Amino acid sequence: MTAESGLVVVDKSGGMTSHDVVARVRRLAGTRKVGHAGTLDPMATGVLVLGLNRATRLLGHLALTDKRYDATVRLGASTTTDDAEGEVVSTSGTDHLTEDAVRSALVAFAGEIDQVPSAVSAVKVDGKRSYARVRAGEEVALAPRRVTVHALDVVGLELPDVRISVHCSSGTYIRAIARDLGVALGVGGHLTALRRTAVGPFDLGSAHTLEALGSDFTMTPIAEAARAAFPALDLDDRQTADVRVGRALDVPLDATTALFSPPGEFLALYEPRDGAARAVAVFV
Repeated sequence: MTAESGLVVVDKSGGMTSHDVVARVRRLAGTRKVGHAGTLDPMATGVLVLGLNRATRLLGHLALTDKRYDATVRLGASTTTDDAEGEVVSTSGTDHLTEDAVRSALVAFAGEIDQVPSAVSAVKVDGKRSYARVRAGEEVALAPRRVTVHALDVVGLELPDVRISVHCSSGTYIRAIARDLGVALGVGGHLTALRRTAVGPFDLGSAHTLEALGSDFTMTPIAEAARAAFPALDLDDRQTADVRVGRALDVPLDATTALFSPPGEFLALYEPRDGAARAVAVFV
């Protein structure tokens, strides 16, 4: 069983759940302590970041970073899940739609928006996942959430299909964009393809398929992963001793920051709070 800690960036294939990927990496790495940052639906492919051993504690912070997606929206049909895996509940003709109308409607989904998550999502309602309630036959009405879509570009338009590229904050549902675009155009819409191309600094260029990992298990060591994902601060010996026991530091920080000892050991994540740098999580 490996005692090493780090991140594994997987290029997930379609048809697998995120849990399926975790189970496979557990076997490949020989450790039970594996988690993932940000679930991908079975239909979706692309970047899934996994943490091993101590690095699992980084995942909650990585999940809050920006994400990038390539997606295909099919106009003219709404489904129970807002994607191609659900049952079609309504259809409408799209012959009257124009490229200009579609592009104009998409403008409303860029910037800070209030988005209602898909009912078949992992959002908890009274302690139970929304998707579980829907599958049990319950009616679920989720409250809108403020999310940020930094950029939304049309990369292909062959109606009724619209291919988009999205750079967004954590918590943004691309399925909801597909649904809401269909509503705005009066024809319904759902997602037919979704590929996550990046989670924070980790993109497809650093991702490996499960097949490739089976031949050559590639892991980013925890110190290297922390430097890639967060601003970094190298400490002196006195500061290092304080951080090892979680003491606050009198150093200026602008955001959650990875702290390192003089030899380069990753020590902790600290954040600015109450006029000082204070521990978010200590890893030593």
